[in-house]
Amino acid sequence: MNSPVDDAVLSTETGVAILLAFSALWVVLGWWLGRRQDTLDDYTLAGRKVGLALGTATAMATWVTSNTTMAAPQLALQMGVWGMVGYSLGSVGLLLFAPLAKRIRTLMPNGYTSSDFMRLRYGKLAWRVFLGISFFYGLGWLVSLGMAGGVLINALTGIDYTISMSVILGICVLYTLLGGLRAVIGTDFVQTLIILFGVVFLAILALQQVGVADMHAALLKERPKLLDLMFPAAIMFLFNNLLFGIGEIFHSNVWWSRAFAFREGVGFKAYALAGIFWAPIPIVAGFVALATPALGLNVPAGDMVGPLVAAQLLGAGGAALVFVLVFAALASSLDSLLAATSDLLLQDIYRGHLRPQASGAEMLRAARLVVLLLGVVTWLLCLPRLTTLAELLYFTGAFVASTIWPVAAGLYWRRVNPLGATLAMVLGTAIGLASYFVIGFYVAALISAAVSMTVVLVTTWLAPRDFDWRHLAPQEAT
Repeated sequence: MNSPVDDAVLSTETGVAILLAFSALWVVLGWWLGRRQDTLDDYTLAGRKVGLALGTATAMATWVTSNTTMAAPQLALQMGVWGMVGYSLGSVGLLLFAPLAKRIRTLMPNGYTSSDFMRLRYGKLAWRVFLGISFFYGLGWLVSLGMAGGVLINALTGIDYTISMSVILGICVLYTLLGGLRAVIGTDFVQTLIILFGVVFLAILALQQVGVADMHAALLKERPKLLDLMFPAAIMFLFNNLLFGIGEIFHSNVWWSRAFAFREGVGFKAYALAGIFWAPIPIVAGFVALATPALGLNVPAGDMVGPLVAAQLLGAGGAALVFVLVFAALASSLDSLLAATSDLLLQDIYRGHLRPQASGAEMLRAARLVVLLLGVVTWLLCLPRLTTLAELLYFTGAFVASTIWPVAAGLYWRRVNPLGATLAMVLGTAIGLASYFVIGFYVAALISAAVSMTVVLVTTWLAPRDFDWRHLAPQEAT
């Protein structure tokens, strides 16, 4: 998709103006928020002093990704009612992580990454398997976000996909590089306000433009399966997406880094509130896609349905609003993922494998370089647009779902077998991937989680290993 879209609703000039205005806003805000950073904790964990308002906003904004605003409509068009409802079950991951965040902060007051936990809890073999899963997922999510930026701007303005993707990635890398996690969380707060008000406004306008009765009649005539509550693939997707969302959050350093960054006592409340506020957003985003038959729209690619339907309904002003809304969602997730994945590379590769004795000052310098290098790698992987957002996203489902039980059981159950936890991740991923290709994307996470659970339970029952929780409190870094 490197050619302009002929029927783009916004002019190229308008698109460029919006892009430049919001790019400047995020860069200036990110620089201002992160201008005083003297230690590694300041840069990577915002000084471990994030309060409830910012904590809730950053958790919610990070989870409102391009995959929420663009893949949710695509899945609604593929799976119908269960597609958008199933996507909203991603909120369960946030809600379930709330008690885990409290537990993590209690057990690991000076921790940095999710991999810190795996190394200290299960040993080096499990640590490295977990790192492999985390890096694969992190890159997959980064690439899907970068692709979404290019797709959005290309669909709405006709600006070349490669240029669009490059600008969005470059802006997020720049302000994350300048301001670290403090800049990420501060900009997330503003982006959350934009997303909330934008989604509500779009929903109201969409209901005024296309009545529910007309949408229902068109769906019954042209795509009755989308209204079938017994649609087997959609039901499987419902449960698959639930486990996928839990696996994404439980294992990802995006969420662990915030548990370490929040002030004592904030983590539980912030994640619980974020889960409640986030749940309606995919339903609203997916609802718009169900208007496609009534509008007689020809959607050239599944992940373009959201922007194209909204533009058809609301005209140039609506297209501009969608542009701003999804730009905010993209930025709020891209910056968080850049920061969190960079922390993994910094702490677990640079310090963990290459420079164990690195000083705090050296680590602070390396942190910025890692953000830049990760941005360049992501850009290179985004250049050939080889798949749709949903396909890329759900390919990683088998990987992340395999970590649910090793993480959750390891935080609460002292007798988990370390080798069993490692095998759970390996076998869960392998069998989940096989099911992805043999059955379909909508069962990969479901099967992976089931295999992982079975392995953890059986190995712990056959060969339990006691663990001292005090080993999870590493000494504070300088």
